[in-house]
Amino acid sequence: MQFQQLQYFVAVAETRHFTRAADLVHVAQPSLSQQIKALERELGADLFLRARGNITLTDAGEALLPLARRILADADTARHEVQELAQLRSGRVRLGATPSLCTGLLPDVLRAFHDRYPGIRLLIEESGSHDLVRELARGALDLALVVLPLPTPSPALTTVELLREDLVVVSSPDAPAPGTGRTVRISDLEGERLVMFRHGYDLRELTVAACRAEGFEPVFAVEGGEMDAVLGFVRAGLGVAVVPRMVATRSGRGLRVTPLARPGLHRVIALAHRSDVAPPRAARELQRMLLER
Repeated sequence: MQFQQLQYFVAVAETRHFTRAADLVHVAQPSLSQQIKALERELGADLFLRARGNITLTDAGEALLPLARRILADADTARHEVQELAQLRSGRVRLGATPSLCTGLLPDVLRAFHDRYPGIRLLIEESGSHDLVRELARGALDLALVVLPLPTPSPALTTVELLREDLVVVSSPDAPAPGTGRTVRISDLEGERLVMFRHGYDLRELTVAACRAEGFEPVFAVEGGEMDAVLGFVRAGLGVAVVPRMVATRSGRGLRVTPLARPGLHRVIALAHRSDVAPPRAARELQRMLLER
């Protein structure tokens, strides 16, 4: 089995078309087809069901695809690691983070990292913890900032707690203050219309679970937004939202910020990476800066 054959196989699996796959990997289509057939002979199984205008994966192809992607991702990481110049003057870091962390925690840390290592490319992926864990496991990310506990615990990942962050309630200054005006209890939200994040947001699950623990179902004025959209809807007076204190502090313009009464709500942020592969050198330096922030 050759590395190049796996590249060709993944290209066909993703495009479901031999000619388009050949264009993607910059090789003649007959050469690509020959290499795929050689790979199938090596493995003793067909990887694709071939019909005019319809290329699908066999069971063997489905089994090979995630393994091939991981091998290619690991090889790409190894290539970038070896090609890094002394003093971290080149390279890249692939960092995943939840959208609220991209708004609150990361800007200052990434600015400090970029000032120190301007030659390092920073590739950021915003998503929920569930998606980030999956991307880490398949080698598409070097590091990820996730919310604990993980939606699906994975022994293949190492996590280090980074911080515990309080959640607060934000509302429009033009609307009546929620709760007592000085603090808000979760039970006070029963009479409030909430601006709610889309499904997959860690903050959505945490807020809904807290309301249900108090014996009521939250009422949504609007739902489905990302962080910036949620804050904008709150500013417009559509409802209130539960957000991280760090986000509220950075984006508090035009918002009333009210703490939650004790015991309140908080979330645990952790830095995660694969257990079986050490992060590249540049990623390890960013990891150090995050842990020392």
